[in-house]
Amino acid sequence: MSSRRDYYHDPAAPRANSLVPGGSALVVDDQGRVLLQRRADSGNWALPGGTMDIGETLSECVVREVKEETGLEIEIAGLLGIYTDPQHVIAYADGEVRQEFNITLYGRAIGGALAVSDESTDVRFVDPSEFSRIPIHDTVRLRLRHHVEHRATPHIG
Repeated sequence: MSSRRDYYHDPAAPRANSLVPGGSALVVDDQGRVLLQRRADSGNWALPGGTMDIGETLSECVVREVKEETGLEIEIAGLLGIYTDPQHVIAYADGEVRQEFNITLYGRAIGGALAVSDESTDVRFVDPSEFSRIPIHDTVRLRLRHHVEHRATPHIG
């Protein structure tokens, strides 16, 4: 059984009791492919990222999480969007029900080598043409769609 369950616009979702700031990185290679990891807990492909630790900035959090989860060293290159939809909650086995709070930053790879972590079963750059054929949670699909649309301004919602 998974240690977490995502609910998205689901009337049966439990009520959120937690809000934790986090971030993820949208890293694109020179062929336009996006860095994704296949999550060990859900089997879905997702952007690398995680929650902030006390004492670090959001940028430091995203750089750290990408290194831990993918093996790549990145630098921050911009803002894709702020994603705080109260209709997306994540229920954990310990009773925490967290409302989504994710700031997705653009990142640029500057070193390291792709490596799977204990949080993933695969890590690779994925061509946008593959997005519709692989399991990706709707909230991550939204971020990928915003990237592909080449929006002039970041998403705030």
